[in-house]
Amino acid sequence: MTATSGTSTFDAAGDESAFADLCDQARDLAEAGHSKRAAQVYEQVLDGGSQRYRALAALGLAVVRHDLGEIRASRTAAQTAIDTGHAEFAPRAAYHLALSYEGEGLLEEAAAAWHRVLGSGNERYASAAEYGLARIAESRGDTETADTHWENALAGGDPDTVPEAARDFAERLLARGRAEDAARVVERGLAVGEHPGLRLLLGAVHVERAIEAFAAVAEGSAAGAEGRAVGAGGRAAGADGRADRAAYPGPVADPATAATAIELLARLLAVRGDADAAERVWEQGLLHSGDAVGEEVRGRLRRGFLAPGPEDGGTDAADPGETAWWDPYVEAAVAQDSAPMLTGELFLALNRMYSGLAVALAGNESHASALRRTVEEAVRTPSDYVWGRSLHDDFRERLRLAAGSDADILPANWPDAD
Repeated sequence: MTATSGTSTFDAAGDESAFADLCDQARDLAEAGHSKRAAQVYEQVLDGGSQRYRALAALGLAVVRHDLGEIRASRTAAQTAIDTGHAEFAPRAAYHLALSYEGEGLLEEAAAAWHRVLGSGNERYASAAEYGLARIAESRGDTETADTHWENALAGGDPDTVPEAARDFAERLLARGRAEDAARVVERGLAVGEHPGLRLLLGAVHVERAIEAFAAVAEGSAAGAEGRAVGAGGRAAGADGRADRAAYPGPVADPATAATAIELLARLLAVRGDADAAERVWEQGLLHSGDAVGEEVRGRLRRGFLAPGPEDGGTDAADPGETAWWDPYVEAAVAQDSAPMLTGELFLALNRMYSGLAVALAGNESHASALRRTVEEAVRTPSDYVWGRSLHDDFRERLRLAAGSDADILPANWPDAD
């Protein structure tokens, strides 16, 4: 059978079985990627005046016209299907129309189409329509109306809609700080169908619960420390600078437990993507300087740090209280969850210095002035980074001590030009 765009050989009273064959042909063409030919066959059914297959053909035409990028024609065909009032294909056409409008940000039109779906009385698409209306209400900032639609969407029980709607709703609840409500929504979604996104959110809920538990221990420790507060995840301290004891009415944790809670809290906040809060937790934990908690926190922050000897540019082993010049930068990188950035800077600086020196070596350079220029450039390389001045100052001091001088041996801005 050849598809044409002309008048059908079948009139309104024609052979409906032939119209059925045309619809099957159009569907096969569409599935094979021949959308233009499929549209022609669907139009043949509509032009032929079929009553039984009019809604199906109009819906099919709406879909293939949309695939062809002919949005206006697609919406016209969808409206044709809706106007038939067909129990199955009319709500499906309204569903398609709603998604089309929503995709272009035409929310009023999309909402009207979703209401047409609900008004059809076909419960199969009720959850999807409620989900669509929930998204639109959320985009308007009307969370109260949205919550009603979310609940209706979940209550529908549609296995094709509920898990995804639950994922979307739970994600929004977590963003609002409503972890327990999110947990309930996740469980409702999983009760209807398995969904990787819901499993991920279930883990995120456990992370939020852990953050709250660790924060309570950290705040309890801060409340027991005179004049200090360990904030956690944005919790507010009292007017006198102390943490609110009402948040943690239990006994104050011992130093090791408090420091462990502070470390885990900071690391979980970093995992959650809140690097600023993580840094504040580390910093406020270190405010316990001089007491057992502060020492425990610093020990955890510095776990795994390199401890070079004097021959490596480190401090005298007899004075363990001192640290290498680079330790504050490494500490900051841990607290800010920016260790990859610092590592990248170090490798980049090393690569630049190595490349500059290696080129001279590979060229068998023997002129003293040229070699001096190469070395000067290599030494200046760290100046581009925030830690560069500390490296130069450390070298300046060690050179002065080695020379037994009371005054600087190097120029003030060495190795950078004035």
